[in-house]
Formats: sequence, C-alpha cells, structure tokens
Amino acid sequence: MRASLRVKRVDWLIGVTVFGSLLLVWLVLSGLDAMIQFGRQLGYIGRNGYTLSNAIFYIVVTIPRRMYEMFSFAALIGGLLGLGGLASTGELTALRAAGMSRLRIAVSAMGVVAVLVVGVVIMGETVGPWGDQQANALELRLRSGGSLGLTSSGLWARDGDRIINAKTSALRTKDNHSFVQLDDVRVFTITPDGRQLSRFDEAATAEQVGKQWVLDHVRTTTVDDKGAHSATSDREYLDSKLDPEVLQQSLVQPQYLAMRDLQHIIAYKRKNGENTRPYETPFWGRVMYPLNVLVLVLCTMPFAFGALRSGGLGKRIFMGMIIAISWYFVQKAIVSFGTVYGIPPLVANVLPAALLVFIAWFYFRKHA
Repeated sequence: MRASLRVKRVDWLIGVTVFGSLLLVWLVLSGLDAMIQFGRQLGYIGRNGYTLSNAIFYIVVTIPRRMYEMFSFAALIGGLLGLGGLASTGELTALRAAGMSRLRIAVSAMGVVAVLVVGVVIMGETVGPWGDQQANALELRLRSGGSLGLTSSGLWARDGDRIINAKTSALRTKDNHSFVQLDDVRVFTITPDGRQLSRFDEAATAEQVGKQWVLDHVRTTTVDDKGAHSATSDREYLDSKLDPEVLQQSLVQPQYLAMRDLQHIIAYKRKNGENTRPYETPFWGRVMYPLNVLVLVLCTMPFAFGALRSGGLGKRIFMGMIIAISWYFVQKAIVSFGTVYGIPPLVANVLPAALLVFIAWFYFRKHA
C-alpha cells in the first residue's frame, strides 16, 4: 500500500496537467466575477463622493474572497479539463494499460488540489474577511453618506449628536417586521459645539424601532458643571435620525466572516441564550469546505474516463459547468432542508460530503 501511494513521475505528469488547467479556469472565473462587479461599481461613481479609485479599491480587496468562492468550481472544471486532455491524447488509456487504477489516477489529480486548498483556506480565513470588511465599510460610506462605518471594534454610526458603537449586530424578524439589534452598545452624546461629551450610555442591547432607539439594561452617565452622575434603568428611549434600511444593509453577511469571528459570535449568543444557527451554518460550511472540494473533484473524475474521452474542450467545459451548477444547488438545498427541519448545522453540512463519498466509493469499487 505504501509503495502504491509513493509519488512517481506519472503523478507529476497528472498533477502538472491538472494544475495548469485549474489555474487557468480559476483566473478566468475569478476575473469574470470581478469584472461584473466592477461594472456595477462604476454605476455608483459620483454618489457621496464615490470615485473611480474607490471602485478599483473595492474590487481589489474583494478578489481574495471571490477566489475563495470560485476555487471549488475551478478545481472541478480544471480537473475535468486536465484529465480530459490526457484522455483525448490517449495518455490516460496508456496509463490504464500500464496497470494504473482509476482511483490512483483520480488521487494523483486530487493531490495538486489538496495542496492548493490549504492555501485557499488560509486566504479565506485571513485576507478574505479583511478585504470584505474594507469593502463593506466603503459601501456603507457610499450608502449612508459617511454616517456609518465598520472596524475591528464593531459597528460605528453617527446619529445626530450621538456616536453609537456596537460590538456585534444582527438582523431580527418579529411579526413579519425586520429590525436591527445591536449588542454590547455604547452611545456617546456630544455637546452641540462638538467639543465635549455630555452623556454616555452603556446597554446590553439596542433596537431601532421607527425613529427611536430602545436600549435595554442601561447604565447612563451624564456630565455637567458639577461633575459626572450615573444611573441605571431597565429601558431607555432615544430619538434617532438614522435610516433603518441603511442600518440593516450595514450588517456583514455571516458567510463572509472568518471562522474565529463566527466562533466568537456563536459563543456570545449561546451565552445569552440566543439563536446561533444563522452563524453555525456558515461556520460548519467553512470547516467542511476543504473536504467538499476534494470529494467533489474525486467524484467528477469518472467523467474523464468515460464520455469526455472522445469529446473536445467545449464539451468538457460544458460538462464541468453543469456538474458545478447542479452540485451548488444540491448542496444549498440540503443545508436549507436541515435549517427548516431542525437538523444540527454540523450534520446538515456533513451530509453533502457524505453523499459524494458514497458515490465515489460505489463507482471506484465497481470499476477498480
């Protein structure tokens, strides 16, 4: 077994061929996605001081996330193109005649994907979330005219004479009405001349209801000529000038957060008895990402041995796109099914990979 898994020259041949095809497809898909989004950003130029350089910056910082999202499709299509090219020249047939099993050929193709996926995961957990944070902050300034911003310390909002900071934020729905809830909130009220602080509020949560902020479990400190005075209350109401729709759009989508950030939010919400599922689902999706990519590539390799053997480049690309799109919707459907019927997020995200593993096992067992 150890000898059969040793890297040989033929493994390098398969790996280099697949790597070239994968890299080309990856760059094309990521570039196409970036160009489409760049076209949309051009339409915002001139609004609230949004410039061409802002649009370029937005695209540049979101490229890591786009490459992360496109890698699974690139690995699938690139694998088909690479092995399909070997099949069309007869090299794949020669390898089979020399005694190389289909599983071994597929594993050789997966080897280069496994190496790349490590780097992709690192990028998706570091540069990707940072870039999305920068892009989201830029987008907020565009939509709100500079009254909203996102930093590593949470959400910041300018509301008249108040500056609001919240460690975390979430979109809630109650009685078919959506509203933003802020957690671990600090409200700084400054004097009309903007020179000093007149009031400081700390609250466990805050909700924007119409033109008011509703703060729960509040500690208020007011400052006057006689000094600082503190008081506590269960609830406080503050008038608001913020646009509720803009505030709702300020929330970062959970699927764009790094795993460590998702873990922090899950722990915080679990501690406070809140629903953690909106964050657990993308968290386990990220955990299962490498396995899903590798197993997806493994399961598409049989097409290189069969129908694609006599097909051209267009046929391989078309087949790869059909499989990629179909699998995308199947995976989303399984995860959504788990959400609707209360299946634990871990199980819901494992099911797609388990299904692929079963399909791969059945095929390679039958065609050993």
